[in-house]
Amino acid sequence: MGSNAEQKKVYRVQGFTCTNCAAIFEKNVKNLPGVQEAQVNFGASKVTVFGEATVEELEKAGAFENLKIISESERVEEKKEPFWKAHGKVVLSAVLLLFGYLLGQQFGEEHVLTAVVYAASILIGGYELFIKGIKNLFRLQFDMNTLMTVAILGAAAIGEWGEGATVVILFAISEVLERYSMEKARQSIRSLMDIAPKEALIRRGSEELMVHVDDIQVGDIMIVKPGQKLAMDGVVIKGTSTINQAAITGESVPVTKTVGDEVFAGTLNEEGLLEVKVTKRVEDTTISKIIHLVEEAQAERAPSQAFVDRFAKYYTPAIMILALGIAVVPPLLLGGGWGEWIYRGLALLVVGCPCALVISTPVSIVTAIGNAAKNGVLIKGGIHLEEAGRLSAIAFDKTGTLTKGVPVVTDFITYGGQEKNELLAIAAVIEKGSQHPLASAIIRKAENENVDLSSEVEEFRSITGKGVKAKVKGELYYIGSPNLFSELNTSNLTEKIKAEIEGLQKQGKTVMVLGTENEILALIAVADEVRESSKNVIQKLRELGITKTVMLTGDNRATGEAIGKRIGIHEVKAELMPEHKLEAIKQLKAHGKVAMVGDGVNDAPALATADVGIAMGGAGTDTALETADIALMADDLTKLPFTINLSRKTLSIIKQNIAFSLLIKLVALLLIVPGWLTLWLAIFADMGATLIVTLNGLRLLRVKE
Repeated sequence: MGSNAEQKKVYRVQGFTCTNCAAIFEKNVKNLPGVQEAQVNFGASKVTVFGEATVEELEKAGAFENLKIISESERVEEKKEPFWKAHGKVVLSAVLLLFGYLLGQQFGEEHVLTAVVYAASILIGGYELFIKGIKNLFRLQFDMNTLMTVAILGAAAIGEWGEGATVVILFAISEVLERYSMEKARQSIRSLMDIAPKEALIRRGSEELMVHVDDIQVGDIMIVKPGQKLAMDGVVIKGTSTINQAAITGESVPVTKTVGDEVFAGTLNEEGLLEVKVTKRVEDTTISKIIHLVEEAQAERAPSQAFVDRFAKYYTPAIMILALGIAVVPPLLLGGGWGEWIYRGLALLVVGCPCALVISTPVSIVTAIGNAAKNGVLIKGGIHLEEAGRLSAIAFDKTGTLTKGVPVVTDFITYGGQEKNELLAIAAVIEKGSQHPLASAIIRKAENENVDLSSEVEEFRSITGKGVKAKVKGELYYIGSPNLFSELNTSNLTEKIKAEIEGLQKQGKTVMVLGTENEILALIAVADEVRESSKNVIQKLRELGITKTVMLTGDNRATGEAIGKRIGIHEVKAELMPEHKLEAIKQLKAHGKVAMVGDGVNDAPALATADVGIAMGGAGTDTALETADIALMADDLTKLPFTINLSRKTLSIIKQNIAFSLLIKLVALLLIVPGWLTLWLAIFADMGATLIVTLNGLRLLRVKE
């Protein structure tokens, strides 16, 4: 496929009614002369064509279903057909059926007039169905349409005109309902597409003009007024405002953005005027990526879907053979009446339709993925949704996931009577020259306290692995680990101070000491702050039955254990290098399904190894979107229990749907034996089952956080 990869085109398809039609359409497109390969995505109503094909050729390939083909980039307003035009035939057919029934009461079922009215009802309501069914019969393709056509024509042939007409109406109604419910499931994605505006106010030179998003260039300046949505991704170059990012990240609390901050298309500017420099073209914006990934996700076959498809492939021909056996064997060998046994065979054909079974899984998966996307969770395929529902253990990267990833000064204890701010100023000016990650925490603390940082630093020297020393205002100071001061043998390193240092370390803090050669002046404790939500999330996961939660960290054991205890995590694996995290995941996998939660940057290998890789903060990092199976768009762990809960509900609804579809079939098959299964009851059972599994799948829209 390498040579024609450039000739890959994606089209949107309007008019799919069932998974089966999608498969037939895919086959027809593959048979077009210029096409090497084609893939149909039923969930998102799209077809990807590798090779050359015109829209006319594609529409011809979909003519059996009157499919409309539109290029993916084209924006098309879907025209609402008036009810009478869309469903006029069904209504007329139903009126004729009722008229036929009244004539039957008046003149009897066998009267020629009654039969003619019923026949008209069958032809008007079932015309399209027959054309598809008869074509399929000649091609030996056995699907819904074939089964129904045989059943209806068979009913007419044995004089059961009324039953034939009833079957046509019920089948037409079930198709309308099925199409409606699938549309409803797809609607969640359509609503994503409409989030970002189609044009924006752009300043070029000295003039301001409204420009369509397709024509906006990277580097353009976009002006966003209060109350407007952003049309493109970019960086704020002027102004400050709060922005509601719920559409992308699912967070309902607006976030303050100012110069230098990244902003996303589809988010709402609340109160300030912003000027934004555009950083991505419209097809590369975060919202476009989300839509693309969600649509791709729906094309991914979930394991249960693959099982259903395999099952249906053998099941439909088996039903046809069984129906033929029932219609022919008893009259030939056992002396049964032809009319009665043919009727039973036809009833079996109708009830045998695998309609409910085939739609049971996709409708659930599409609905769940759509609902998750609305809540700021990107699930990249049905398989990941199902895997997340089966998890028994979850491993968390500590820094930036369970903690904020930014070290802060938590304690500043002074000795020897010197002013606290004076000592903080000395520590901060010395640390300005240091490369140590904890130095930034001390400098930030000093800036927040508005301490004077103008003092000159002389003779700055790093003491490898232990700290730094420098002269401030002529006096030599040291900042470093407690070990450094043990070596300096300062006079006031008493048991009391040693106990204080140990106490702070036990709380999971890193302790630095400020002093001179002779005495200790201050203890500075620094810690990576735990997110407020972490404890709550771990608790919720426990309630959901996740038996094991593990924290993976490169920190020392004391710090790791202290944080683990605070948030209630089951197990802490500390002092790990990135490759050790990979090993830890492999060990956990030996005992069941494991998810790994990280920020997607330095834990990509571990995310890839876990059964489900979950990345946080997907809105800002492309890496997270690429490497993870599930991305939490906000930098917010609280979406994790929601995701696990949604996955579990999806799994149980799929199981319910498959079990229910097969049970209905079994009951109907048993009713054939005593001859209680009438044709209209058979289609009623099939239609009812389809409707119930669809509505059951749509319940997933109601899963909230």
